[in-house]
Amino acid sequence: MNDPRNPIRFDPEAYEAVEAERTEPDDRPLTRDELAWELVEVLDDLSAEELSELVAKNVPVETLEFFSRYASEFSEGLPIDAATGSRLSNLMLLGYLLRVLEDRLLVEPYDA
Repeated sequence: MNDPRNPIRFDPEAYEAVEAERTEPDDRPLTRDELAWELVEVLDDLSAEELSELVAKNVPVETLEFFSRYASEFSEGLPIDAATGSRLSNLMLLGYLLRVLEDRLLVEPYDA
């Protein structure tokens, strides 16, 4: 995560510097769908340590605790296996990270 051009760093100053480098006229902003796929690709390349750092820097502890409690309570009332239920909080976390990234990078209205 030392590459300053990597948008997953979630550092607003670093993003502004990268944004200022955009000079190509056809370098259009990403759609929400494209941004989601870019996020998945970046997360796939991160080590466990880098992923933990990303979460620690961008997700409040209270939010992580909420996701864990909510996912546990939600899955108790559903006919799903334990493995799927245990992954619900991770899915919520992924959605949260995507939303944080959208809020920081997208300025255009929803166009996907």
